[in-house]
Formats: sequence, C-alpha cells, structure tokens
Amino acid sequence: MDFSPTDDRRMLGDTLDRFLAERYYHPTRMKIAGSDAGWSREMWTQMAELGLIGALFTEDQGGFGGAGADIALIFERLGRALVVEPFIGALAAAALTQDQRDEVIVGTLVSIFAHSEAGVSVDPARLNATVTDGKLTGTKVAVANAEAADIFVVSAMQDGTSALFAVAATDAQLTPYPLMDGGRGADIRFDNAAATRLDMPVADLLDTTLLALSAEALGLMERCKDATVEYLKTRRQFGVPLSKFQALQHRAVDMVTEIEQTRSSVINAGHHLGTAKGAKYAAAAKYTAAVTGKLVAQEAIQLHGGIAMTWEYDIAHAAKRLTMIGQIMGDEDTHLMRFVAL
Repeated sequence: MDFSPTDDRRMLGDTLDRFLAERYYHPTRMKIAGSDAGWSREMWTQMAELGLIGALFTEDQGGFGGAGADIALIFERLGRALVVEPFIGALAAAALTQDQRDEVIVGTLVSIFAHSEAGVSVDPARLNATVTDGKLTGTKVAVANAEAADIFVVSAMQDGTSALFAVAATDAQLTPYPLMDGGRGADIRFDNAAATRLDMPVADLLDTTLLALSAEALGLMERCKDATVEYLKTRRQFGVPLSKFQALQHRAVDMVTEIEQTRSSVINAGHHLGTAKGAKYAAAAKYTAAVTGKLVAQEAIQLHGGIAMTWEYDIAHAAKRLTMIGQIMGDEDTHLMRFVAL
C-alpha cells in the first residue's frame, strides 16, 4: 500500500512550510505565546486565508480535505513550528452546523473542544458532565485556548449516553491560566448552560483529536531531532565534533528509529480514521506519541546540555509541548489500556 502524499497534499505541505518559515519563526512564536491572549487572531486569519482550516474538513463539510492524511500532514507541520493557535479546537467544528463551520473555516468563529475532566478517564462513557432538559452542568479542565472560544463543543452525558453539545462561550465560567508549553488554557464551569445536542458521536471527534495531537507530537519530535543532530555535528569537544563519539551516535540513531515508529502509528491512525478500527489505531498513535515524545524530549535536552533548558532555545519549548501532549486527552497508560480493550 502506497502512503506517499498526493500532489495536492504535497503542495499544501510546501505552502504551509513556507508560510511558517517566513511568518512563524521562533521569536514571533514566543511573542504570541507570551501575549495576554496566548494566540494571534491576525495570524489565525492569515492561516484561514491560506486554506489551512478548510483543509481539515471534507468537501461535504465545506472544506477541501478532511481525510486522516490531510489532518496528520497539517498538524505535523504545526507541531514542528510550535504553533499555539486553536487548530485542535477547529476540528470540533465538524460537529457544528454548516453555517457555523463555514465561519470557522474563514477564521471568524473559534470553536473549542471541551472534553477532559479532573480524575476521569478520556472514555466518553465515564463523563461527569450532564445535560438535563437542554441545560449542561459540569466542569472541564485544561482546555487550551478556552479564552479564544466563541463556541464550545462539550462532551456530556444525557439519558445515560455520551453526546456532544454546542454551548455559547458567554454561558461558560472560565478560570484561565498560562500553560507550561506556551499559550493559555482554562478550567471551565458550566452551570445550567443552554446546550444544543449535536449529531457527531463523541468517539469520532475524540479519534480525530488524538490523531491531530499525535501528528503534532511527530512534528515536534522532528524539530528536536533535527536540532540535536545539527548540534552534535557543530559542537566540538576534545578537538572533534560530538557526532564523532559512538555512544552519542547510538543515542541519536535510537531517537530516529523511535520517531519513525511514531510516524508509522500516525499514518496508520490517519488511514483508519472514520472506520471501525479508528478508535483502536488512534489510541495506538497517542500511546506511541506519548512514550516516544518523552524519550525524544529527554534525549534532545541531554545531548544538548544546559543550553536546551534555556527560555531562548526552542528545544526547551518543544520538550514542554511534548510533555503536555503526553498528558492531555489521556496519558500513555490510558491509551495502552484502550488499545488492549479495543
């Protein structure tokens, strides 16, 4: 089976690479992430004009992509550039009405997926948030870009089954805070908030989100690997480059090998997205991304030395984001058990 990108996807990837290289270099990213908003609406609008949001949705949904391979391609590049804009939240627009989704695609409406709850598994069947008579009550935690939201897509239980609900941002009570990996997040309290039930199953949006996070992690790992290999080639010790030391060569090769394992898991999850095996392979991708992300973050820092822990160096921020991805929407243990059960 040929998993090579199509010409259209290759062109999209090249366009995104050029845009991020020219507009989203590290100092710009740090300024955006450290701002009061934690993201840039101007940058978001430019990305929408490039068609990056539209590429996350199928033609039937008003976009021009939407396949697992499209989502993985975009998020891998967003991860490599450490983008903090609310692309994960944009995926939730697949559950909204066509009019709302059209607004998300052009960048005028920001949707955010609120799913995680304190002390509760990522499993949709174990949610504490509930909807009764069209009113949603519950608390969601660690919701990235929550302050940017115009509308929340919230997972909750109704009549004993999980479902997605649209809730206006004005009906949510936010406790915002800066995130360790840059940007901002919030805990969200809903008290009898007006909620509109959506048709998309929670599991489908969860699978898409897990694929996107795993692909983002892959891009982050690639950035760490490239920077580390370049550092080993240029940094000299005892009169020779560090890359001449066999022990360090072996550690770098181990990084590359594990990253390729992650790439395979992301490709597999993208290929099966929306199928009967979609949940199983999305869990596998998230597990692999969490485990490998931890390894790559640690190795990149250790092979660089102290410089990789400084605020000015991008590897420190990539390592933080990899650590965060390993925890949100279920950690490695959660998804290993899900994979076994599925």
